Amino acid sequence: MSVFDETPKPTGNQAMLSPDLSSFSLAELQERLERLKAEITRTESEIRSKETSTEAAESLFKSK
Repeated sequence: MSVFDETPKPTGNQAMLSPDLSSFSLAELQERLERLKAEITRTESEIRSKETSTEAAESLFKSK
């Protein structure tokens, strides 16, 4: 039995959805949190863009 944890850590999208955070160091958790915050900001921006497009399309086709 090895004294080191040889279990590979998830990467990419798999890492973003990893439910077991206990294997991550403090620095890795902080980095993960920053990436998640950036992704939330990016997603919110895309939602606003799509809402604006939808509102514009709805106003164009709205009957008067």
